[in-house]
Amino acid sequence: MATTSTKTLKRPEILAPAGTLEKLKTAIHYGADAVYIGGNAYGLRSRAGNFSYEQMAEGVAFAKEHGAKVYVAANMVTHEGNQEGAGEFFRELRDVGISAVIVSDPALIEICVTEAPGLPVHLSTQASATNWQTLEFWKEEGLERVVLAREVSMEEVAAIRENTDVEIEAFIHGAMCISYSGRCVLSNHMSMRDANRGGCSQSCRWKYDLFDMPFGTEAHQSLLDQGQVTEPFSMSAVDMSMIQHIPDLIENGVDSFKIEGRMKSIHYVSTVANVYKAAVDSYMEDPENWVCKQEWIDELWKVAQRELSSGFYYGTPSDEDQLFGARRKIPQYTFIGEVMAYDPQTKMATVRQRNHFSVGDEIEFYGPGFHHFHQSVSVMYNEDGESIDRAPNPMMLLTMPVAQPVAVGDMIRKKKE
Repeated sequence: MATTSTKTLKRPEILAPAGTLEKLKTAIHYGADAVYIGGNAYGLRSRAGNFSYEQMAEGVAFAKEHGAKVYVAANMVTHEGNQEGAGEFFRELRDVGISAVIVSDPALIEICVTEAPGLPVHLSTQASATNWQTLEFWKEEGLERVVLAREVSMEEVAAIRENTDVEIEAFIHGAMCISYSGRCVLSNHMSMRDANRGGCSQSCRWKYDLFDMPFGTEAHQSLLDQGQVTEPFSMSAVDMSMIQHIPDLIENGVDSFKIEGRMKSIHYVSTVANVYKAAVDSYMEDPENWVCKQEWIDELWKVAQRELSSGFYYGTPSDEDQLFGARRKIPQYTFIGEVMAYDPQTKMATVRQRNHFSVGDEIEFYGPGFHHFHQSVSVMYNEDGESIDRAPNPMMLLTMPVAQPVAVGDMIRKKKE
């Protein structure tokens, strides 16, 4: 862990993913200082809820109202003709109030700098920036921030900060790609979907058999029979989590903590943003006595879908950092509702249902500022005021007594059986 010093520490930006307008507002409500979204072109998440210009305008207005920023990912690799219309696209982003655009392709960077002056450009992690000379090169090209490659070690982060004043953005939580900086064509081969132009089908996460070539005999089944392997082979990396290493990231000059997951749910976005805001606030308040609280780690596991590791920050990942073989039983939680209103006189909350739950269920409320409490569902009423035993209909409104005060935007979840 890095040691604290007498130098003034800069509070890092917490940057959260926002695949939809709802996720954008949720992320900011739960502590994100900035969000990154996708537009209707040039991004790498074609299946995410990418934003129209009108939605961007609404998102930017909401962000400014809460002192936050909105960035747009336009990090695709352009083939011949893909860059047509990019100048107009970037000008629209600038005029709608986007704070920066995240780009990897030099052609798109050149177009943005020359045809949309005034719109800051950040270098995408897809560009594989791994040393300070690279950051200095992009600084000369007019870029103010670089998103480091996920393959950079903490020692290299420190060296980069010592040698350049370019802003450093680094991934601190979420999925990792098995290929170098996402430069992969496995999806192109397996499913005819171009990963570098927004169509990745995550073929690496599939299960594979092992064959003894050139004879074509299946070797994997014999290993299964012998008990040497427990499941089909996979090239899938575990997820990253740097919650225990907040001091190292801040002390070594990371300006922006990036959370992966534009296709994740509002349950995920709210939980992860909430945790990292609490951890960063705690460190900035008292760096000398900072400890990573177990409750933060436990909270992240409530939305973790895979095992977690620190990625490349402290050494090259081993087979322990791949999803292969037996893995721990991760408690699964279901996002079941959000608070739409609260009456402090009656201590009744109005809730919009997101997943099925019933009277007698043990549920957990959580909100911004790391406010949590558990209670049992004793009774609930539908919109007509009728007592109901369960809430089976998606997005239905219901009222229920709550054990503690809640606020609009608080979330509710329960442990899966």
